[in-house]
Amino acid sequence: MAEEARTGKRFPLHLPIKIHKEAGGDAKGVTGNLSAAGVYIRADASLEVGTPVEFEITLPPEMTGGPENVTLQCKGRVVRTDETEAGGEGRGVACVIDSYEFQRNS
Repeated sequence: MAEEARTGKRFPLHLPIKIHKEAGGDAKGVTGNLSAAGVYIRADASLEVGTPVEFEITLPPEMTGGPENVTLQCKGRVVRTDETEAGGEGRGVACVIDSYEFQRNS
């Protein structure tokens, strides 16, 4: 039986995400859930476990209480990948978040 490695509360949020791959090029996707320590993503990206990754999550005004979108810029690494399920969109990628910062969009 696998041991549960998650920490903190996860929120089932479906938000747009842009992944900056080290090998070049960006990939787009959507979050499946989000916590202070990590994120689960459905994306059109092929990432390997252990790969460092940078990504941007767009938070809409209704979520932040502000007048505009806020971008959450994160650095982390891939800790798990799931194959695409039949009829699913993109590959599942779980990432731990090592650092993040908020940027207001104009």
